[in-house]
Amino acid sequence: MQMGTNRRTHIAALRSRDQRGFTLKKITVVVAILALLAALIVSKIMSGPEEAKRVAAKQDIGTIMQALKLYRRDNSRYPTQEQGLRALTEKPTTSPVPKFWKDGGYLKRLPNDPWGNAYQYLNPGVHSEVDVFSYGADAKQGGEDNDADIGSWE
Repeated sequence: MQMGTNRRTHIAALRSRDQRGFTLKKITVVVAILALLAALIVSKIMSGPEEAKRVAAKQDIGTIMQALKLYRRDNSRYPTQEQGLRALTEKPTTSPVPKFWKDGGYLKRLPNDPWGNAYQYLNPGVHSEVDVFSYGADAKQGGEDNDADIGSWE
């Protein structure tokens, strides 16, 4: 009977050794997988805010362009370069003074781009009759792909 008991004890010892926990290899593999997943998630999160700013800038530009079209409909022309986008919130006093400027203006206020800079206005535009654009995160004309200008021509 003793022999059967020893055998059971030995088998039980082997099972408990296998069930004690993770080996160093297993822990290393799990940590490596977690690190890889963390790197992927962080890269997505880090690029997310910049893309959100670009989307917000495109929406602002679309709103400004709609206001410019209403201004043109009422006054048969876009604001001059000198009058600028301010003509959408304040009636211009420089020539040509619009005769049918809408009371209250075309926008309640001029927004800044998501990076805190004023939107740019060109009349005549390079890409169309008028251009409204932001220089993006670098606040400079042109720039690298991530900092490229965002404009009404997109």
